[in-house]
Amino acid sequence: MSEEAREVKPVKEGRQGGSVWQNRYWGIGARGLAMGAADVVPGVSGGTIAFITGIYQELLDSLSKIGPHSLVTLYKEGIAAAWQQINGNFLLALFGGVLVSIFSLAKLISFLLENYPILVWGFFFGLILASTVPIARRVANWRWPSWVALIAGGALAILVSEMRPTEIAATPYTLFFSGALAISAMILPGISGSFILLMIGIYPQVIAAVHQLQISALIWFAAGAGCGLLLFSRLLSWLMHRFPSVTLSFLVGVLLGSLKIVWPWKLADSAAGALINAKLAPALANVSPWEFAEASGQPSYFMGSALAAMAAVVLVLSIEWLNNRFVGKDLQR
Repeated sequence: MSEEAREVKPVKEGRQGGSVWQNRYWGIGARGLAMGAADVVPGVSGGTIAFITGIYQELLDSLSKIGPHSLVTLYKEGIAAAWQQINGNFLLALFGGVLVSIFSLAKLISFLLENYPILVWGFFFGLILASTVPIARRVANWRWPSWVALIAGGALAILVSEMRPTEIAATPYTLFFSGALAISAMILPGISGSFILLMIGIYPQVIAAVHQLQISALIWFAAGAGCGLLLFSRLLSWLMHRFPSVTLSFLVGVLLGSLKIVWPWKLADSAAGALINAKLAPALANVSPWEFAEASGQPSYFMGSALAAMAAVVLVLSIEWLNNRFVGKDLQR
């Protein structure tokens, strides 16, 4: 088997490996909590969290197994066989954590963004920057196709960052297609589904539906998200297995380009001194910390933001080390 083919390996279900493996679903649920918290923030992708915590490939492979063939297995072999085929325990633990996080942490994330925006964006800047390290390490062949993919990924993220908010009505059709588009972005490291919702003008309606439990709107949005998730995850899983180096290089580029979106110091395009709600930070113009302080009359919090970014870098690299040291070793037994 070639080095390229060995590069990306899905995690196999099993009972071996001791207590770490047997209790892994608590850890999967915790990662789901982190993914949900990230997805609430316009500018940070839950896919980034999945990648740096070592479950991205398993997530794609598990989702790609859901389809007509799993229905055939359900019919011929029963619920247990179909559940095992789609890695149901993993998906249940992960998306259970995501849903709990979205419904419980949405207000907390909004509070932090409104009261400590620069520190929060500094943390996410460091988080995304450090996330490029574990992904780049998995690129086996840095040849010209990988470099082209890297540039293309960066260009895509920058192009998305140049979008400006619009506004559309929250109808069943717009909610369905918004859900499909947002979920596709959410599982792509570096591009936030919440940011896409913000740019197309339906983010406030979706957040309001979550807070107010507008069941009809949530059902339409969830239906679109489900369809988009199943289709896009199949494409990504296929790419990761067939062209791992090029796909991973593209994801590194997307992450690097998305740093423009989460740059902590921003001012409104129309009036340099007018600050806009921190939730809209990705839509504003990037400025230096000193220009921000001069134009806004507020402290730049440069040191605090730098410390938050450094803490995020340490966190990501520590997670990668722990994952390789303990979880990875466990799975190889």
